Amino acid sequence: MGSPAGVPAKRARCEGPRGPAAPGSDRSDPRLWDTERLCQHLSRCGVGDPSLLRRFRESGITGRMLLDLPACAPEVTRVCCPAERLEVLACLTQLRQQHMEVMKVFNDPIHGHIEMHPLLVQIIDTPQFQRLRYIKQLGGTYFVFPGASHNRFEHSLGVGYLAGYLVRTLKERQPELDITQRDILCVEIAGLCHDLGHGPFSHMFDGRFIPLARPDLKWKHETASVQMFEHLITSNKLEEVMKSYGLVLEEDMLFIKEQIGGPIDETSCVTSWPYRGRPKEKSFLYEIVANKKNGIDVDKWDYFARDCHHLGIPNNFDYKRLLIFTRVCEVKNQKHICTRDKEVGNLYEMFHTRYCLHRRAYQHKTGNIIEIMITEAFQKADKFFEVRGSGGKVYHISTAMEDMEAYTKLTDCIYQEILHSSHPELEEAREILRKVERRELYRFLGETRPESKKEILKSNSLAESIANSKPEKDPPDVELKAENFIVDVINMDYGMKEQNPIDKVHFYCKADPSKAVNISKEQVSKFLPIIFMEQVVRVYYKSQDPDVISAAKQYFIQWCMENDFTKPQDSDVVAPHLTPMKKTWNNMTDDEHTRASEPSCRQRLPFDE
Repeated sequence: MGSPAGVPAKRARCEGPRGPAAPGSDRSDPRLWDTERLCQHLSRCGVGDPSLLRRFRESGITGRMLLDLPACAPEVTRVCCPAERLEVLACLTQLRQQHMEVMKVFNDPIHGHIEMHPLLVQIIDTPQFQRLRYIKQLGGTYFVFPGASHNRFEHSLGVGYLAGYLVRTLKERQPELDITQRDILCVEIAGLCHDLGHGPFSHMFDGRFIPLARPDLKWKHETASVQMFEHLITSNKLEEVMKSYGLVLEEDMLFIKEQIGGPIDETSCVTSWPYRGRPKEKSFLYEIVANKKNGIDVDKWDYFARDCHHLGIPNNFDYKRLLIFTRVCEVKNQKHICTRDKEVGNLYEMFHTRYCLHRRAYQHKTGNIIEIMITEAFQKADKFFEVRGSGGKVYHISTAMEDMEAYTKLTDCIYQEILHSSHPELEEAREILRKVERRELYRFLGETRPESKKEILKSNSLAESIANSKPEKDPPDVELKAENFIVDVINMDYGMKEQNPIDKVHFYCKADPSKAVNISKEQVSKFLPIIFMEQVVRVYYKSQDPDVISAAKQYFIQWCMENDFTKPQDSDVVAPHLTPMKKTWNNMTDDEHTRASEPSCRQRLPFDE
């Protein structure tokens, strides 16, 4: 049963005290105290010996050391006599416990009970972050998989948690890396905020809608994530809060944004070290949230587990095992996150899981055509749908990302707004969405693949070429229009196009954990993929008429024959009069099939004797 009207629903979260009180009040944050204020507190606690306070003032110790008192304890004890140490540390520990906020606990279906730093909670409790509650993680896939109702909000919590878990693991395992509390907090914030820039229906917005609505604009959601993060901090006045937790805004804001979107200054990419938030000695920190080197990062670890859980698809990749065998090694004067050599099979399983998710769910033929129809509806509604931004300026669906105040209002909710609108100018868009609701979808004609050496580029000419591919034998007496053909070109890969991402991974061996090595595919197994990218071409037609769809399928099969594409799976049933005309589709006899399935003779090596 829902909450009473006007009463917000409670979150399943353990609540603690809110943020620090304003400086200057009796409860001002001790982390902001200077040396003099700290000395005054020691005096009130009864440890105000003049010689002790003089040593404190000379050492310059401030309240900032309360951020990580266990690590700073040696510095405190150095200025105290042996008889004073226990009293001083007890006083400071009590002060820290009284004023420091407790970690908040979230009950996550994937990672269990996860703790969040108070600063992360203050970021979560903003309109810009809460917006992610209303953006489906898998976009149109939810129309096919009824369990895929999860949103970007919970995925972001999971990535923030895993980012902190990994960086803390490295800190404990390798203290020599000099990972600080600032580093940990920045990595957690980057993980939490990495998807702030997603638009309605997630990748449908930046992968389908924007390229059609604004073809000359090179835009990606990571760019908007950086801009939205800046807007979140400034509009909610969190700068002072960040400082109170020990962050140095000039450096750390830059570091967080670089983790999300890459180097801020594109011209710096030609230099040996393109980042400015952290020095080259901490290069491994940039491989945690969004790994540009090989794609192995906590973002994937969370969405593999989360998406599989909600889709009802088994997840064969075990990120928890990988965490156990993760460490940092130096390679060519740069530190990289490496994993144990015996885990190479687990990493291949990770990328195979990615491929399977794309094939079975993310690129599902019905989910894709639903996203295409929603995109078409958004295109028709674009110039009539208004979103107000800063200063009252009006933006549209395709321009809202130019103003973060307007973009904050742009979520999946615009689907319902268009569907239930009474404005006559939105009628065309409304009718398309009604078809989606009634499941009157554009009909699937079939799919094919080009030869491995050919690459198909998305263009309007593809639909025209199919419409002109009139079957040579017994052509149907139906008129088909090019504008009714929809060609969807999908790239399936392991995340790095034609390249094998494992070639970019560094491993270490048990014999010498400090030395990094590469492991080739041939060193692992002969059952691994030979190619790492393929294109799938799917064709649909805008009609529900069975005769029209039958004719369109024949046109599609003729088009595949003319372009030397693979044989559509149902072509012998749909067009049995056409497929025999393509010799390469019918050049294997039954004997050849039998011989192909038999094991080949192998030469016996001398040591087999």
